[in-house]
Amino acid sequence: MNILTKYFSTKHNTAPFSQIKLADYMPAIKEGIQLTRDEVDAIVNNSEIPTFENTIEALEFSGNTLERITSIFFNLNSAETSDEMQKIAQEASPLLTELSNDITLNEVLFQKIKSVYEQKNSLNLTTEQATLLDKKFKSFSRNGALLSEDKKTRLREIDTELAKLKLTYGENVLAETNNYQLHITQESDLKGLPDGTKEAAATLAKSKNLEGWVFTLDFPSYLPFVTYADNRELRKEISIAAGKKAFQNNEYDNQENVIKIANLRHERANLLGYETHSHFVLEERMAENPNKVKTFLNDLLAKAKPAAEREFAELTAFAAALNNIDHLEKWDGSYYSEKLKQKLFSLDDEILKPYFKLENVLNGAFTVADKLFGIKFKEVFDIEKYHEDVQTFEVLDFEGKLVAIFYADFFPRKGKRNGAWMTSYKSQYIKEGNNERPHVSIVCNFTPPTETKPSLLTFNEVTTLFHEFGHALHGMLANTTYPSLSGTSVYWDFVELPSQVMENWCYEPEALALFAHHYETGEIIPQEYVEKIKESASFQEGMATLRQLSFGMLDMAFHSNNPSAITNVKAFEKKAFDGTTLYPDVAENCMSVSFSHIFQGGYSSGYYSYKWAEVLDADAFAYFQENGIFNKEVATKFKDNVLSQGGTEHPMTLYKRFRGHEPNADALLKRAGLI
Repeated sequence: MNILTKYFSTKHNTAPFSQIKLADYMPAIKEGIQLTRDEVDAIVNNSEIPTFENTIEALEFSGNTLERITSIFFNLNSAETSDEMQKIAQEASPLLTELSNDITLNEVLFQKIKSVYEQKNSLNLTTEQATLLDKKFKSFSRNGALLSEDKKTRLREIDTELAKLKLTYGENVLAETNNYQLHITQESDLKGLPDGTKEAAATLAKSKNLEGWVFTLDFPSYLPFVTYADNRELRKEISIAAGKKAFQNNEYDNQENVIKIANLRHERANLLGYETHSHFVLEERMAENPNKVKTFLNDLLAKAKPAAEREFAELTAFAAALNNIDHLEKWDGSYYSEKLKQKLFSLDDEILKPYFKLENVLNGAFTVADKLFGIKFKEVFDIEKYHEDVQTFEVLDFEGKLVAIFYADFFPRKGKRNGAWMTSYKSQYIKEGNNERPHVSIVCNFTPPTETKPSLLTFNEVTTLFHEFGHALHGMLANTTYPSLSGTSVYWDFVELPSQVMENWCYEPEALALFAHHYETGEIIPQEYVEKIKESASFQEGMATLRQLSFGMLDMAFHSNNPSAITNVKAFEKKAFDGTTLYPDVAENCMSVSFSHIFQGGYSSGYYSYKWAEVLDADAFAYFQENGIFNKEVATKFKDNVLSQGGTEHPMTLYKRFRGHEPNADALLKRAGLI
């Protein structure tokens, strides 16, 4: 009997990581696929008249076993992968794509869904049921159910190929990240670096049986180096290495993959009757269409660009005065920005880090959640984890009832991809009167502890933790009937609201007082530092906004046009970045080949969502500020109308119910210091 295909008899039915062997995955996935096919066949072969219950609801709860198996597998493939796991992923992906297509392109099944859909007005459905029916109908009609047989065949081929290409793309980026190291043997080359960074690099060198210090492209190693190292040549070396991941004409090169993915997405959209991939994607987003997104990005660009150019001129003059630098390069940006920030605000990460011990920041996030939403986090040691670094928590409500299981995984390691993300091992849903509670995880790559210091976070890492924790709250506080509408299963340009709104508490003295305590003395962060954090929050915000907009524009360039003429990824990217560049181009570098968000993850035609959600989050937080950042009434409205509702209604309906009106961009522009 395969451990993965039966009910886990563990505490709270959590994943039994230690009992799962690599050899279990493929048989379990195949068994899960067959079980799903049987469940779908039962719906298709049911001789009764199609109803909401026997068709829509039955389909919603089919594939539950497979969902659990694949969520465990693919989550670990991101956080704890190996060559063997990557091989399994390459083998499993086409099978899962085939299953998905077999369901979506099943003519009889679609006719049954259609017949229920056509009577929706007379069925007396709840709001959530009506949304589910709408989503199920669209998931078929938008994904090929109405196509002729030959077109269905081509759609299957495209989807299978895309699934494989996206995996290969991600594996290449991870391999290139792991394949580079900057090995330093001269102590003089470390000038400018903080002690903690040097110690971490020495520890890393030791673990590789090397003398001296080792720096890698993992963010906790890379960012301090380009921010503090005085040696400009070495900053240049590691910066170029980071920028040429998967752009080196070697076995890990992603240029072909980018062109293939863009073209296949375009062909798929055309096949389904859409002008471009963006038209297809955005039909199911708050933004609705590519023109609206481009107008949104260009409006923000018009407001941010003058500020960005002023800030860049200021930075250029500062570097010239300080070190006679005649023109700034990309590897100078973080370095001189940090120096200028110190000059303007007498504030740098090294002064702040002692106040942001990881454990304290995590407890701070927990306390904020408790004050706002009345939930408690209790660390437990009898729930299995997939790596010794992972922490496990039970999340309880005020009556002590289980709200969720929470996993936290904070430090970089070889089998883990870069960046930070939230995911889940089990969704929340209600079935047969049981409210199944979710198992949610956040995965980050923070500064690890060293032999002499605990993990002390940069302020950027503090906001990242709160950001991912906001996503986690969206998952943990979910309270819907159907799993596909639960938690973060919302429109992509709405999903960043809960995460981005949580970052705001990191800037508030009242919240900082809860967790920003010096790790050695216990002293609360001085008020002058808090004021400087707030003051410096909009430092170079014009440049930061320009950078973010450039990524959104690159995404739209690939996906809102016909990509068939793209022969040179670098040249295409350069043209897309045209109106947003400040630094000179680096010939050896190309972003598109490691832009995992859009070519491996789910952000294609959706990168604008970060800025879109910032408008929502600034407007939402303004509501808290007007009434007190821990105001119970506002927090309860946010929980009841946004966090718990998932995708049960249109996001704008939910947002207006919370806020009382549509969001206004002024709050964002004001916060960013752009007006």
